[in-house]
Amino acid sequence: MIALRGFYTVVMPVQIAIPVPTSTDVEYNGRSLPMYVKALEAAGAEAVIVPLNEPQERVARLLAGVQGILLPGSGYDVDPQRYGEQPIPECGEADAGRTAVDELLLQDAFNLKKPILGICHGTQTLNVWRNGSLIQDLKTAVNHSPGREVVKAHPVNIAEGSRLAALLAASREMSDESVAQVNSSHHQAVRVPGDNLLVSAVSPADGVIEAVELDASEHFVIAVQWHPERTYAESAFSRAIFAAFTEAAETWQPPRVEASVAQA
Repeated sequence: MIALRGFYTVVMPVQIAIPVPTSTDVEYNGRSLPMYVKALEAAGAEAVIVPLNEPQERVARLLAGVQGILLPGSGYDVDPQRYGEQPIPECGEADAGRTAVDELLLQDAFNLKKPILGICHGTQTLNVWRNGSLIQDLKTAVNHSPGREVVKAHPVNIAEGSRLAALLAASREMSDESVAQVNSSHHQAVRVPGDNLLVSAVSPADGVIEAVELDASEHFVIAVQWHPERTYAESAFSRAIFAAFTEAAETWQPPRVEASVAQA
């Protein structure tokens, strides 16, 4: 963003809203939130932290000054009742405070076509908000929760022609542009993609959906099940994801409102 101050041109970093990951788990927040902030800053953006205990009016004021939305991971699960199912025993507790803020952020982003990057829980929240459903607990041959320190947990196949395919190719990280190695830290996943969401990555060994994108060239929306913020330093693909998200936010403009025709 560029602001004029007197005779000087001040380049201001693009503002990205990111909610506090959980409303109650202070340890999780302290461990995870700085990674997202650091990745955004490295990509040239500035994080605007959205508290989970503020009135809607306060959140709305924060959103008025941001150009993009990042929905981070969480130690909680999405309430299955939101997609018409009863929770199974393996399904974890939901976080009502995080859910409420996520819905405000998503509504703002879709109303104004602000870029969105969803990560892990953020991907699942986006999918359910778009009327999709989730697998409440993964039971496959692939270990999707091998530990936070595992950088390359399993491969993902990237859909040809997707935004992710272009980012992987641009990163020049691998010779095979349809395959990437990603970390993994989730026990739930997308079952049925939500409205206008396209599957852009899958785990080849078990078919688990690993990423979705909005089918709209004019609106940047990418959501991945893995954690690129954790591998930002060592993964060119992770850096490419954050760079593309930041660039989309930098070039975002609010939709033009056509002037009404005066009545005779």
